[in-house]
Amino acid sequence: MPNIKSAIKRTKTNTERRAHNATIKSAMRTAIKQVETLVSNNEADKAKTALSAAAKKIDKAAKKGLVHKNTAARYKSNLAKKVNGLSA
Repeated sequence: MPNIKSAIKRTKTNTERRAHNATIKSAMRTAIKQVETLVSNNEADKAKTALSAAAKKIDKAAKKGLVHKNTAARYKSNLAKKVNGLSA
């Protein structure tokens, strides 16, 4: 446990940020799973709307540095392929 005031504050802010980042990353993963579930159930309309919501959450996570921008692009690309495969 730190004794110096600035170190105490740093520990506190790190804990708060970690919790905040975890919620954003969890929401992103949940959105991805929702799209994949809708694709597996062959619900094309709902999957398209869920895809746009998931893409937004993925972009936010990438913007905040929680996932690398190329990883975010890969997630979006794979989801788009799955949703477009339903339409074809």
